[in-house]
Amino acid sequence: MPHTAEDKQRAITRLRRIRGQAEALERAVQAGSDCAPILQQLAALRGAVHGLMADMLDSHVRETLAQEPAPTPEAVDETLALLRSYLK
Repeated sequence: MPHTAEDKQRAITRLRRIRGQAEALERAVQAGSDCAPILQQLAALRGAVHGLMADMLDSHVRETLAQEPAPTPEAVDETLALLRSYLK
């Protein structure tokens, strides 16, 4: 989760862009567009989601694993579970 107002606004902006991409993709499917442009839109949407997820993971890892004196075993387990789900 973004913790600063600037990071939160940046995440919201990205989510709105992703929503716009998904809506455009829905319109293209409803209109019966050719497969190639739809596949390109899907790839762009996937890239946008992956980028947002990578930023969120980065923030989470830095916050969780940068604890002093050391992160708890639970925090490490939670972070590893998040990474596993991301890599599926």
